[in-house]
Order: sequence, then structure tokens, then C-alpha cells
Amino acid sequence: MSRLPSLRLAAVSLSGTLALGLLTGAAPSKPQTQWLSRPAEAARVARVEEGLPAIALPGETPRHLSLPQWMELYKVPGLSLAVFDQGKLVWAKAYGVKQAGGDEPVTVDTLFQAASISKPVTAMAAMHHAEKHKWSLDENVNDKLVSWKLPDNDFTKEQKVTLRRLLSHTAGTTVHGFAGYAVDAPLPTVQQILDGEKPANSSAVRVNTVPGTLTRYSGGGTTVVQQLLVDQLKKPFPQIMKETVLAPLGMKDSTFEQPLPASLASRAATGTTPDGKRVQGGWHVYPELAPAGLWTTPSDLARAALEMSKATKGQSKRVVSQAMAKQMLTRQPESKSFGIGFLRNPGQDWFGHGGANEGYRALLVAFAESGSGVVIMTNSDNGSRLFERIMASAISVYGWKGYTVEPEHPSVTVDLLVRTKSVEDAIAWFKARKAEAPQDEKLSADVLNELGYSLLREGQQADALKLFEANVALFPQDANAHDSLGEGYVAAGRKAEGAASYRKSLELNPKNDNARKVLETLGAATTK
Repeated sequence: MSRLPSLRLAAVSLSGTLALGLLTGAAPSKPQTQWLSRPAEAARVARVEEGLPAIALPGETPRHLSLPQWMELYKVPGLSLAVFDQGKLVWAKAYGVKQAGGDEPVTVDTLFQAASISKPVTAMAAMHHAEKHKWSLDENVNDKLVSWKLPDNDFTKEQKVTLRRLLSHTAGTTVHGFAGYAVDAPLPTVQQILDGEKPANSSAVRVNTVPGTLTRYSGGGTTVVQQLLVDQLKKPFPQIMKETVLAPLGMKDSTFEQPLPASLASRAATGTTPDGKRVQGGWHVYPELAPAGLWTTPSDLARAALEMSKATKGQSKRVVSQAMAKQMLTRQPESKSFGIGFLRNPGQDWFGHGGANEGYRALLVAFAESGSGVVIMTNSDNGSRLFERIMASAISVYGWKGYTVEPEHPSVTVDLLVRTKSVEDAIAWFKARKAEAPQDEKLSADVLNELGYSLLREGQQADALKLFEANVALFPQDANAHDSLGEGYVAAGRKAEGAASYRKSLELNPKNDNARKVLETLGAATTK
């Protein structure tokens, strides 16, 4: 069964010639750069760039790659980052080009899609108006919604959907994320999105679990917040955001306007798919503005993070009060990992959010007490593969505490083996690791499964099938592994084998409606 790729895994293959050049130190083409910083910061900028963790392949001596080399390895055309420390933005730098195959450099004011980092920025506006208009964070949102109501059902009989729950992902609302729309496609209204009506390409936003009982990420829930703000303030959402957050914080390079106005389009980086190709039309349009619609720069997002840090100390109240800022950055009682809008993982001192729109990946990590952190934005689905390395280097250079750099996940290793060696090498390594540590939960069926889908999307059917077949052999009782193998067979024109795999998946998981539907499409029986 096809799954959305995780931020960790969105692999594509790399030609042997380029891989060999990167790993032997041959210089790739040098991307253009632009940077701004205090003169005293230059040495630390260089140390962050030079301190990225080495590439570590099984049986080989670790090798250090420069940031441009890592970008080339993962086919990331452009990257922009900003570093703030002790309450001030200390440097920003841009690398690479605005679109794959182009030569126009990314600059520090090039616009990127922030994707889900739109959510905490939206939360700042929502909390500002909650304080200003004395909205209760814990009242039924239907009391504030006017032009559309969230349908009540058995799940909402006793517990209600509230603003606090929507922004801490505990409201029980559906729709994880959004695919966006091609630049020339018809766009739905917000109400059509909320009701799942054409031309919306997502399902209706509804409540399907008791509010307050489960932490489940819901972009659909943040879209409800968008409608609430528009209903109450009687202004277009981009205007609300500009007046409430963007203008007061000096975020002059940011907008929630979708589609992106023609006057700003020339400043935007073009999205890039995992195989290094441009997104058709340059990017997708996201009318789901509150959860996914922000165009911005790392420096502007740093300004938003710095404002939250200052507000928690009582040093600023341009958007929210000190009490509200502290509440936003405190993990909510019903949530496992969210404050109000911001990610707040247990045992970690940082706050922030990640973002993943079609062709873009972004990350915001900030430390409230010190007023420090990093914002990274890329115009590639593979951009997130660089985040942990950049974070590890920045933390080492600046000495920040409270962010745990995770050990390299097996998915990273298998991906690197595919890029620099072969699918066979990746499978052999994974099998050996699985034999050594059969109880290691990180060595799950998802690792090879998602890598297989990445290759399948790139059109490398033969290599994708090798991964799917190996996965079924390693995890014979995993219904999803059989479903994925079936999809690989069908894509390769091997329909009989595909049907057999789908039947096996259905046998293991009778609730697999995807397998049932595909078998019907193939004209094959669900049992044999």
C-alpha cells in the first residue's frame, strides 16, 4: 500500500560516476552562494559548514563531504539557512540555485514554501486574537464558526472540538496533510476543502475520535482555524496574517497569498522532486493557507521564533503576551508532543516545526531560553536529508543544549548504499543487520518499503521490485509489504504476480480496501 514518504526517506538513485566523484573528493560544480553576517561570525559560519557529520558506509572509512557536495548527492538544487543566537539573527547564507538545471543563485531573500511551518505562525495569530477578543481556547469552535460548521457526531457528544485542541492536534479531526494543486488547476474554496467537495483533492475534515483523547496530526484541523479567523475577523486570511504577525515582526519577505502574486513569483525557488526534476509549473498552490500556505525566508522565520523567545521572557508583546507565549510553548496536557502550534517533544528543550510541501522541505528549531536556533529551507523533497547533519554541526559549534541528535537511522544507510553502490548492497546490509538485531524496531518493513517506492516513483521498476521482494522475504507476515510488492508487479506489467501479492496482503489484512479495489480493477478474484 502506497504511503506518503517520511521526512527521513525519500530516496532516489545516483549515477555511479557522480557518486564516485563525491566520495573520492572530486569537486562537483560549485553552487553560487550569498551570505550576510557579522564579521566576527565568519569563523563560526565556516565551522558549521565544515563540521557536518561524515558519510559512514559499512566497511569503509568515514568521509567528510562539504555542504554543496551533500546537496549534489541528494539532488537538492538550493538551500537557504539562518542562524540566530542569544536573541539576535547572527547570520544567513544561501547555497545553490533556484531551480534544478538553472544558474540563477539562491539568495538570502529567495522565497520558499514553509509548508507546515505555516501552522505555528498561524497559531501566533490565532492566540493574538484570542487574547484581544477574549475568545476562550476551550469553548466549542462551532460557537465561533459562522459560514461553516464542523458536523457534530457521536464523538462530539460530550467532548468538543476547541481552538486549543485544534492547534495541539488533539481535536480528533481528520486529514493529515494536503497535496496542493497544480498552478493551472481549479482551486477549491476553503469550505469545499473542509467538506471534501470537488475540486478539492482531499477528503472532508471530520471528527472521528473523541476530542482530547488522542494526539493525531491534522492539517485539516488547522484549516478549521483558518475558517474561524476569517469568520470572526471578516477579512481575507492573508490580510489577517500580515496585519497580526508578518508586518509587526518585520517579516517583509513573507506572505500567505496563494497563488503567489506575479510580483513575487520571480523571487521564488522552484520545487524539486526526489529525482532532481522540477515540479511541473514550478510549485503547487495551497489554498489551505493556515496549515500550508506560507511563502517566506529563513531569516523571516527566525524573526518569528525570536519573537516567541522574547515574549516568554516578557521582553516583547507585539503578538502575544508573556503568559500566552509560555502557554504556546508548553506541551498541552492532552498532547504527547505539541504546545499550541509548536512542536514540543518530551525531554527536549527546543520548540519548532518541520515542513513538507510538494518539492520543498523546511525546518525550524529554536531554544526559548537562549533565543537561539536554526531555520533551514530547501527547494527539494530530499532537503530533509540534510537537516540532521546541519543541526548536529550547528549545535556543536554554538554549544546549544536541549536537542538530541539522533543516531543515523537504518533508512539513511540503505539510501546512501543505493546512491553510492547498488540496491543489492543495500539489501545485503539490511539483511545482515536484521539477522544481528531481529528485535530492533528501527529495522522495520517500512525501511525497504519506502525506499522501494522512491525508486518506483523515479521509474526504476527493476530495482524497486528487488527491494519489495526482499522486504516480503524478510517480513512475510506484513500485509503492507505484500501490497507494495503487488503494486510493483502491476507497474512492471506483471499483473498475475501482482494479483497474487494483493491476495496475500488481503489474506493477512482483510481490512485492506486498497488491495480489494486493485484486484477488482485487475478483474481478479480476491481469493484463489
